[in-house]
Amino acid sequence: MDLELQNKIVLVSGGAKGIGAAIVRGFAAEGAIPLIFDRNPDEAEGLIEEIGCGHFFNVELVELEQIRKAIEQVHEQVGEVDILVNNAGVNDGAGLEKDPQDFVASLEKNLIHPFALAHYLLSDLRNNRGNIINIGSKVADTGQGGTSGYAASKGAMNSLTREWAIDLARFGVRVNCVIPAEVMTPLYKKWLEKNPDPAKAEARIKSTIPLENRFTRASEIADLVVFLASARSSHTTGQVMYPDGGYTHLDRAYTTPPQ
Repeated sequence: MDLELQNKIVLVSGGAKGIGAAIVRGFAAEGAIPLIFDRNPDEAEGLIEEIGCGHFFNVELVELEQIRKAIEQVHEQVGEVDILVNNAGVNDGAGLEKDPQDFVASLEKNLIHPFALAHYLLSDLRNNRGNIINIGSKVADTGQGGTSGYAASKGAMNSLTREWAIDLARFGVRVNCVIPAEVMTPLYKKWLEKNPDPAKAEARIKSTIPLENRFTRASEIADLVVFLASARSSHTTGQVMYPDGGYTHLDRAYTTPPQ
């Protein structure tokens, strides 16, 4: 199936590793030109060398002026952007017990820069009938505890997906959201290793995922993102999608082992 993404310019925030890197690989495999906005030059440059295409822009995404200047560099060096993937974010544990400034900082790390990127790329997206893919989190639906800033940010991403879909429909711009749940990434693996018994913790989590009792692969998230961005998904907008093996919405009674 030809996804008609050849030579499309795709900006992926946080694209140097984890789910972001899988998304970059997915677009490159379809002939698109990925632009990585990230603060990890070694990983980003190594990824570009691996896939044989793309550009890296060293951007601290909490600095709005850096974002603006980086978009100017993109226009000067590469051209107009066709697709924006708002992937960057961090589950930073800014819970209720933290100072309100920690909550504000969490919003800056997870919510403000997606708006800024969409704002600065608005003309590109309108001109090219482009699209936006937001990467959310199951935390917006399920809660997690101890992470108010991240949960609020990802809940807002779901809402902004539908708000922007309305704003941009008259320009032919589509906006959708993809929700990872339990995805095995290097960061997730580090978190598991903090458990007293990492293997036991991993097995327990797998047991709660209805489909095949396994983690979602980062490549499976990327496959849906790439499809949603393609011409083969040309009448899909304002949707929040869950490639999570049924984790978010299926009854836990089905999966939770008896105590």
